Amino acid sequence: MTAGAMPDDTGHGSAWQVHRGALRGLKVLDLSRILSGPYCTMMLADLGADVIKIEEPRRGDDTRMWGPPFQGADASYFLSANRNKRSCAVDLKHPRLRAVVQRLAGEADVVVENFRPGTAERLGLGYDQVAAANPGVVYASISGYGQSGPYRDAPGYDAIAQALSGMMSITGEPNGPPVRFGVAGADLSAGMFAAVGILAALHSRRHTGVGQWVDIGLLDAQIAWLSYVAAGWFATGDTPPRYGSAHPTIVPYQAFGTADGHVMVAAGNDGLWHAFADAVGLGHLAKDERFATNPDRVRNRAHLLALIDEAIARRPTAHWVRVLGAAGVPVAPINDVAGALAHPQVVAREMIRDVKHTEAGPVRVLASPIKLSGTPPDVRDAPPVLGEHTTAILLDCGVGDIELTSLTESGAIG
Repeated sequence: MTAGAMPDDTGHGSAWQVHRGALRGLKVLDLSRILSGPYCTMMLADLGADVIKIEEPRRGDDTRMWGPPFQGADASYFLSANRNKRSCAVDLKHPRLRAVVQRLAGEADVVVENFRPGTAERLGLGYDQVAAANPGVVYASISGYGQSGPYRDAPGYDAIAQALSGMMSITGEPNGPPVRFGVAGADLSAGMFAAVGILAALHSRRHTGVGQWVDIGLLDAQIAWLSYVAAGWFATGDTPPRYGSAHPTIVPYQAFGTADGHVMVAAGNDGLWHAFADAVGLGHLAKDERFATNPDRVRNRAHLLALIDEAIARRPTAHWVRVLGAAGVPVAPINDVAGALAHPQVVAREMIRDVKHTEAGPVRVLASPIKLSGTPPDVRDAPPVLGEHTTAILLDCGVGDIELTSLTESGAIG
């Protein structure tokens, strides 16, 4: 067994390590970069899968340079989506190294790629090519528009998917311009849907013995996220407007300006509305027929909110958090990121972990939000430096020492 390798479930040496976790023994070849694919494979890695990340040897995943800020040589953006993986930096245009990666694909349970459609096929790593040698493979492709349709070959970007999907049209203040999410919502949602699809295909494989192709498009993922907004359009044909922090079908359910900031209120039913009205000194409005039920409040939204705005603005945020919380009304201050990460519930749920990075030293990362009682996810390893595991993986795949030296000197591996 070569350095860096661990026995697989059969006891034989391989390029795949065995970890504890729900996905123990699962072998994942990660051909993806940027965010959608890496986020998907990080989810699998957190759950115990062994993920080998293939990277271009000179610059690696593009997000390694998406900074500042940087920690060590890598941008914090890269560090956010690549923990618990091993980096193998090889030039896929080199015939010998392409053959090595094809071998890894032939041994994998899961292959994830987010090239433009057609690129993986040109590298000999498309679904049909991999499945011919490895019928059990679950192969996930994440692209801007999926593997079919008139936009199939167009480049995919998170912001473009948010725009095309209509998501930006419903995000932002009513009188302001359309706004994209504060994070890459199309990329992240596509990565999550890909992980769900992979797990479904793996479950199916237990019964059929064969894998399948998981086809995920960023645009599809954003369309799916329209959810109840799309349902409202189906029902009425009315184009949904922007509501800012407010809810289109529940009132009051939004942020209100306080004497020193903002507070978020979620009065999701008539009982909570009564409690809210009493707590803010507007108990008489709960008896007003214009505001008696939620449909009434939605119809008379503008007048009611003007009255609530005036009442809430008189006192500071801490006052309303205390008073409304005591009344049983869901309420929260609108935290900045520092406040959110320091919140006692976030701390108690161990959503922040410290890992030791090879170059940067201690690095903080977010933990998995998935809590399993028997096989919990774990943050085992810091995100790898570029090519950190290349030598061990290539040696394990039959590349000899002399050949390894030649490939290193030519710049074909990193």
